[in-house]
Amino acid sequence: MKTSPLNSLLLLAIWPTTVVVQAFASSSSHKTLLSPPKSFLQKHHHQQLNQLHTTTKTTLNLFGASTATKSVASAVTNLIPRGGAASAIADKVSSLASTPNGSFNLALGVLAACTAVLKISNKANADKDDEKVVKDPKVKSLQMRFLMVFWLLRMADWLQGPYFYQVYASKTFGAATGNAMTWVSRLFLTGFASTALFGPLVGRLCDTYGRKAGTLVFSLLYSLGAMSTKSNVLGVLLAGRVMGGIGTSLLFSAPEAWLVGDAARNGLEGSLGETFGLAYAGDSIVAILAGQMAGLAAGTRGPSGPFELSVGFLILGGLLAAFTWKENVAGNVVSGDEEAGKDGDDDAGSKPTIRDAVKVVKEDPKIMLVGSIQSLFEAAMYIFVLNWPPAVSKAVSAYFAKFATDSSAAIATPYGTVFSCFMACCLLGSTLFGQMTSSTKVDKNGKSKAVSTENFAAGMLGLATLAMGCATLSISTSTPRILSALTSLPVLSTILSPLTALAGTVSSLFSTPGSLIGILILSLFVFESCVGMYFPTIGTLRSKYFPDSHRSVVMNLFGIPLNAMVVTVFLSIEKLGVQGALGVSTTALALATACGFKLKGMIKKENEEKK
Repeated sequence: MKTSPLNSLLLLAIWPTTVVVQAFASSSSHKTLLSPPKSFLQKHHHQQLNQLHTTTKTTLNLFGASTATKSVASAVTNLIPRGGAASAIADKVSSLASTPNGSFNLALGVLAACTAVLKISNKANADKDDEKVVKDPKVKSLQMRFLMVFWLLRMADWLQGPYFYQVYASKTFGAATGNAMTWVSRLFLTGFASTALFGPLVGRLCDTYGRKAGTLVFSLLYSLGAMSTKSNVLGVLLAGRVMGGIGTSLLFSAPEAWLVGDAARNGLEGSLGETFGLAYAGDSIVAILAGQMAGLAAGTRGPSGPFELSVGFLILGGLLAAFTWKENVAGNVVSGDEEAGKDGDDDAGSKPTIRDAVKVVKEDPKIMLVGSIQSLFEAAMYIFVLNWPPAVSKAVSAYFAKFATDSSAAIATPYGTVFSCFMACCLLGSTLFGQMTSSTKVDKNGKSKAVSTENFAAGMLGLATLAMGCATLSISTSTPRILSALTSLPVLSTILSPLTALAGTVSSLFSTPGSLIGILILSLFVFESCVGMYFPTIGTLRSKYFPDSHRSVVMNLFGIPLNAMVVTVFLSIEKLGVQGALGVSTTALALATACGFKLKGMIKKENEEKK
């Protein structure tokens, strides 16, 4: 049987994972965890790793690997430890796994290794092709202009996130009544409410006067919102949150609408999937860097430091957009395949309206399905963002208490490292999207081997639902009340009944703190990987099904139910609890999955009718 030389890379990536799983899943004593049987390590690792070295070299010679591939694989296999070195490293890994920070740093390393292996695999497979696909210079230019601006603006957004609570909790609010937590909650909801309230109007103005202009307005509004955090006046802080909410509507619509419009003008629609994949893969790296930079800025300038730093990135992103982007508006984009002399005056005179956008959504079920996926998935994601810290903290405290030298000391959860792990999962997911849906994947006959975006979306949504369901069930051994109530409804019983049946089986796995934290963290990592797959997927689907004449308006229309759901859950968090909130996320993801499979079925039927 033929063995790919990349197997050695894969084995290198997952080799530490076995020890990590052992550490998390074990509920034995401290001594047992930190002192694995050396006879097993010396015998098993020595035999297996020496066999791996020999097999890899033999495989390279047998199957005529290229010189470059041999060089890479040889370097990798030389890094794999043997004998006593393997035992020492295994001991070190087990030692790291005895602390929260060490465990998540180890997990981050494994995730980074897996992503690197996937990247190298993609490149190695591309090198096997006799004829290399040369990227169109127009595509390169478009990607360069879009990605630089997009990443700078996303950096500014990511910088503000980690210190949102701290910056507002540090305010005295002048003569305002109520405690700090109450006003932090109100400020948080003000941002979401302004996004829902002004989103459709902002989208209409963006489509009418230009997506480039919308991006520049975002830079201005977000800068003003960031600078408002320097004030202790409640009115200024509320105004800053309103500007931030409006800016959020623009961030998630204007740049994407500009990209799709510019691609359509130059006949480059086929490159959008790849561009979205690159955008959100890079966004994960940007988020990890932003977390580190935010910590440094906060240490130097206080909680408002990251907000001040974000202004610099907003100005730089705005300047790049101003000088490198050409304006495009709804209705005046002409595809490169259409006649060059087509008159656009009629379109230019017809301004997009919110009423027209609603009518467009009603008339096309595919737009409704894609928009519903957007609303439901992103609502589940934002609810998850608000509730993962207490869920992870509880599991970490329960598991790592046995390693604490002082039983009364609180066990700190390394939220920054956990966040970095989540972003690494997102990077892994977006990389997987790029590999599976790449238009360059063809067989010997020139037939595409790429997975369609609709099929990929359905599978990704199903996996996200399963992951969130497992995370929800891992928090408690009982079925969530919200899930029990929803499965009693005829419409949802068919969709959610498998989760109820799964509850009894899964609960038996949570008999120890080690198994609980293992399943919880694995579930959250899988969900975050799905988040990484989601953004390029939804971007590609919107570019295919949302009409350019109302693109920004339609995107913001579906933001209304999204924000309404998040605000409702946030206001009811005391009644729902963490498990109930994650149960709502699971329900939203299940409904999104149903929409995904419905869309997949519609496209399949249309393709069969064309044959």
